[in-house]
Amino acid sequence: MRLHLWATYPRPVPPRTALIAGASIAGPALAFWLGRHGWRTTVVERAPRLRTGGQNVDLRGAGLQVIRRMGLEEQVRAADTGELGVEFVGPRGQVLARFPVGDASGMSVTSEVEILRGDLAELLVSATSDSTEYRFGDRITSLRQEDGTATATFANAPDERFDFVVAADGIGSGTRGLLFNDEPVVRSLGVEATWATIPRTASDTDWWRWFNAPGGTFSLRPDRHGTLRVIVTRTLARGEKRDDADRRTPDEQRALLRRTFAGAGWETGRVLDALDDVDDLYAEVLGQVRAPRWSRGRVALLGDAAYCPSPMIGMGTTLAVVGAYVLAGEIASHTDLRNALDGYEHIMRPWVERVQKLPPGVPRVANPTSRTGVAMLRAAVRVAGSPVVRGVATQLRRVGTPAPTFALPAYAHA
Repeated sequence: MRLHLWATYPRPVPPRTALIAGASIAGPALAFWLGRHGWRTTVVERAPRLRTGGQNVDLRGAGLQVIRRMGLEEQVRAADTGELGVEFVGPRGQVLARFPVGDASGMSVTSEVEILRGDLAELLVSATSDSTEYRFGDRITSLRQEDGTATATFANAPDERFDFVVAADGIGSGTRGLLFNDEPVVRSLGVEATWATIPRTASDTDWWRWFNAPGGTFSLRPDRHGTLRVIVTRTLARGEKRDDADRRTPDEQRALLRRTFAGAGWETGRVLDALDDVDDLYAEVLGQVRAPRWSRGRVALLGDAAYCPSPMIGMGTTLAVVGAYVLAGEIASHTDLRNALDGYEHIMRPWVERVQKLPPGVPRVANPTSRTGVAMLRAAVRVAGSPVVRGVATQLRRVGTPAPTFALPAYAHA
């Protein structure tokens, strides 16, 4: 009698498949962890190539712990921008207050690790290039869920079925709109930001220099590529809508900034002149994403598409990498996707809500529209930067209750 011993072994289970929209931070981070848990991942990005531009992002607390567990901490620290801290300057360039990184008072807004968004994206994509398929120049145009899978229709590729789909394509996520288009989730903060990269001059330093003018702010931040990253904020006028910035051409945006900040002082003229020659000018109204739920069926939201806290807070990158770690870990820990997505939201949402909570009056209090308001803000900055106030803040930090942190769950293969 012939024995078919092979029949006693279970057939290998094919890896589950995930489609991720967005190749910035959250998407590649999720691909990394899903790949470690045995999933086959595809990342689709509407840009024709990896976008390597962008401003400073920071990694704090749990976010840095996740990077450490990914084995990327050394590379991330090597790509640090070298920013020494923040200087608030007056109209003649005088330093009103200076807060170095790691200041004992806790009043510095420069974090332990500052890296350019594009540099971090390159590291994450490189870390996943062997296990993830990246499709640039394409996007999801529709999603259909049936028979335990999600079928995606693409702009430039045939339909394809996946076990799981994730929208990680930013605050204006088009993928989120396919399933959550009936729910207004983006809350405007009443401030528009313009980002660009300009040449560095001999007078520039490795400090983040911040200047307030009536109606907005100018900030110049160093990078490690010999240029400066510029952010110009403008308080919206009454009646302005969030999508007005999307409809302006770059030349219209430049003209608007010149009208708003003509003769404002400090180096605003130099910045406005430099904006005429940049290719990466980008403007949008700052907002927060307050999605009432982060999943529907086999589709989930991640990063800024789910819970953008706004650049005013500076925790978006930390939330993105931690959210990717938790989402993948919950999926690996549950046989049922619904339970995994419930676990992801149960773990992340309380922390997200704490992070998103803005102090009263923010961000408009930091963007006064009158000369009197600017003068009062500058006086407050001088007081905050004085040795007495910083000394008191240092002592309060030592004896006070520590700020709430996030305890990373432990998952297999992490």
